[in-house]
Amino acid sequence: MKAKWISGILSAMLLLSLAAPASADETRELKDESIYDVLVDRYFNKLVSNDYDVIATDQSAFNGGDFAGLTSEILHIKEMGFTVLSIGPVFASATYDGKEVVDYTQFERHFGTEEEFTELVETVHDNDMKLMIDIPTQQISSQHFWVIDNPEWFTENEDGTFALDTANPVAQDALIEVVSGFIQQYEIDGLRLQETEKLDPAFIDRFSQEIKEIRDIYLISDAEMEPVEGLDAVVLPGVEETLRSSYKNFDQDTSGLPELMENAEGKLIQADSLRSSRVTSDIVSAQGFPPTRMRLLFTQLLTMPGIPVVQYGSEIAMNGETLPESHQLLNMAVEKELIDHINNLNSLRNSSEALRTGDLEVLHEEDGWLIYKRSNDEETWIVAINNSSSTRNFSLSVEEIGSDKQLQGLFENDIVRQEANGDYKITLDREIAETFHVIDERGFNKAYIAALIILYVVFMIFLWVVWRKGRQRKADEAAKSKNENRQ
Repeated sequence: MKAKWISGILSAMLLLSLAAPASADETRELKDESIYDVLVDRYFNKLVSNDYDVIATDQSAFNGGDFAGLTSEILHIKEMGFTVLSIGPVFASATYDGKEVVDYTQFERHFGTEEEFTELVETVHDNDMKLMIDIPTQQISSQHFWVIDNPEWFTENEDGTFALDTANPVAQDALIEVVSGFIQQYEIDGLRLQETEKLDPAFIDRFSQEIKEIRDIYLISDAEMEPVEGLDAVVLPGVEETLRSSYKNFDQDTSGLPELMENAEGKLIQADSLRSSRVTSDIVSAQGFPPTRMRLLFTQLLTMPGIPVVQYGSEIAMNGETLPESHQLLNMAVEKELIDHINNLNSLRNSSEALRTGDLEVLHEEDGWLIYKRSNDEETWIVAINNSSSTRNFSLSVEEIGSDKQLQGLFENDIVRQEANGDYKITLDREIAETFHVIDERGFNKAYIAALIILYVVFMIFLWVVWRKGRQRKADEAAKSKNENRQ
């Protein structure tokens, strides 16, 4: 127990040394980001002054979340290590999710005022993050004056909403004008086009060029699709289905993961989507245990190539099969074990260029036992995920790791040293994931010994201080008792 305690302290020291805070300046590119995706209405209700006909118990109604709530609880996102906050649509809307736009020139009154949005943007930037909003165009309200005045711009959906024809040049002009005005007024850092797969590719390219002439901000897709000119990133096709099916329970078919990872560079990767069901619903259907399943899934998501997008509530394994059930109010009064795990992984990713954009080599995949390497010229990481029902082991060759190295596990406190035959044998219990830092054995031994000495000296000083205080207290009590007897 003592050895594990000491090893845990050393691992924490290593994590802290690696976890340099992410910066929100221009040096960070989209490929370096990790995105936390929320709906304003479902995050946190701070002000009652904008609670117009709010019904917190009705999942299809406005529940009260607002810009002020996001501002006041920004540390929840910051402490998980995300670098971009995506808050969904913000325009006046007939629905809580912001899709049914009534007016692109007004903020949704349930969300707050212009001043409160500006404060949110400033708070996000003060916390070294970036802020992104969504642009919905395919479920516009019938009350929008564009629909009333220019019906030729639209086609009617089955639910009575209207889809903007983005191939219509005049409609393009109107949308580009209103969005251009918005980003000129507010210092947001990115836009996500909703239902991107339904938009005209030529419009996307034109929209991107004209928006980026104003300011070079991110422009991404919300849909799994092939790359389109003008978009900085799209969601990797097949990513949700592959990750969900691989981690909904143990002993799943994980044969699709190597190809997924090999195609993920520069793509958005996610297991959840605010457009559909929650991954937790798949886990529950397969009779899996959500906390364990999500821990393994997050290890994969935050260490593989690609740009991670994590939907709000995933950190508490939020459930829900259909909308609006999958858009529950965020409950922050939960156990923090999974939240801490996300923080540790994001801290590593933020501090390690190799984990963000380094080379990928899949070293082993068989029956839920996955091992891969992320590396560049400066550093090497080995990620091992045992998503099976039994303890697994695998030996990595000296050609794969190098000679006179050791693998320092950061979460399970394992140390893998080179064996006599030159191999490095990794062993993991069932349903465990570990991230190993490959380091020089000689250099780490010195650091390990030095750390032990420091811990020992600190502990002895602590004992001495406690002893002195105890001795002084006894002396004071004796003197006090003597004085009382004299009186």
